[in-house]
Amino acid sequence: MALDQATSALLQQMAESGGKPLHEMTPEEARGFGGALRELYGPGPEMARVEDISIPAPHGSIPARVLVPDEAPRAVIVYYHGGGWVIGALDEFDTLGRQLAEKSSSTVVLVDYRLAPEHRYPAAAEDAYTALEWVADHLGELAADGAPLVVMGDSAGGNLSAVVAQRAREGGPAIALQVLVYPVTDCDLDNETYRDPDNQLLLTREAMVWFWDHYAPDQSCRTAPDASPLRVADLSGLPPAVVITAEHDVLRQEGEAYAEAMRAAGVPVDLRRFPGQMHGFFTMPNVLPGAAAALQHVVEQLDSRLSGSTSA
Repeated sequence: MALDQATSALLQQMAESGGKPLHEMTPEEARGFGGALRELYGPGPEMARVEDISIPAPHGSIPARVLVPDEAPRAVIVYYHGGGWVIGALDEFDTLGRQLAEKSSSTVVLVDYRLAPEHRYPAAAEDAYTALEWVADHLGELAADGAPLVVMGDSAGGNLSAVVAQRAREGGPAIALQVLVYPVTDCDLDNETYRDPDNQLLLTREAMVWFWDHYAPDQSCRTAPDASPLRVADLSGLPPAVVITAEHDVLRQEGEAYAEAMRAAGVPVDLRRFPGQMHGFFTMPNVLPGAAAALQHVVEQLDSRLSGSTSA
């Protein structure tokens, strides 16, 4: 189906602003663009506790923000933001994080992993796993001892969520659920949804080339498991997954391929494609109605999975 009206209006507004395409920007310019979008979202709901913390890491520390919605959160969600491993900041995902925390009654930990090109592959993946281990070791401070641990992210953050879920399978923290929102799962930039002209919207093929070139300029690294999780031979034993894709998205095919590959390996998977939506819709709360619908779907899946349901 065609893009929904709200998305079309937003794209028209952005086109009229006269800004240059993302792939023609410097990383600094692109980061400013993300900050400008944040102004559209408005504030999120009040939390019982908000704390900016520093997670110890081999290179120093990883900034993170802890959002605790109430006195008895039922789970802890480690959230990795999108932005092609190049852009994205805690404040830009604060409204979404607060909405997720409130609606799911879960503590949300927003992780501010290192960005490329200053810190190239595998820096983001290393920070993502270090943060996951820290959260797992501090569950009692964030919710309760033994609380379910969820990993979640959008786009490049979906990539990092898939990567840490794979790594944790080998004796790492016990993950109850992985939520992958239009994730990057492969380095193939020439599949069907990449070539479709109808998908060249907020995120284009040229922009993904730009992101990959900043994150992993050595193309021999891109097929590694912690860069392209779809390339892993064995996906069995992974935690149950919720995968969200957008109809008009260059990443749709690889996201759905990863969902189907996990399902074929015996992993319980809920896959839902949101019609009329473009890449990025999930992280535009209070702007695109599709964002609210997708968040509600995630919350319903959290309710189902964390209460013991394992239906695919």
